[in-house]
Amino acid sequence: MIEVLVISISKPLLIGVYKNKELIEEYKLEGKTSDLLPSLFSNILKEFNIERINYVNSPGSYMAIKVAYIFLKTISITKNIELMACNGFEFNQNSPIKALGKKYFIQNKNEIKVDFLEKDDIIRDFKLPKNIKKTNFNKETLPIYNLPAV
Repeated sequence: MIEVLVISISKPLLIGVYKNKELIEEYKLEGKTSDLLPSLFSNILKEFNIERINYVNSPGSYMAIKVAYIFLKTISITKNIELMACNGFEFNQNSPIKALGKKYFIQNKNEIKVDFLEKDDIIRDFKLPKNIKKTNFNKETLPIYNLPAV
């Protein structure tokens, strides 16, 4: 089974192609998600017979999440490919994720809050895992907005 994982909530944009849950191809791209996804997916769809697309739907850059969702949902519908979603904390060792201004999304157990960093907080980069066997993907693919309305 061929799957694609898209992490668009920070820079660089990370996309991994997985065969039987093992990473076989990795892309790290700088730029806007809206510019990068269409051309890269055009090539990926030509090269691989994708059966499932996984993406990070929370938390992080809202614009990147929205763009990724609309693009990937369209691909999912038109190509009849399953779409799944996952929390971004799965790919940065549960490190705080940039929110707004000097605030960060911080996950404590199953709760996500928005707060300032503590002195001992460590910010880790997002990484594509070598395998996705234990990743907690789910069918709730709509973007999740963790910030309160302004």
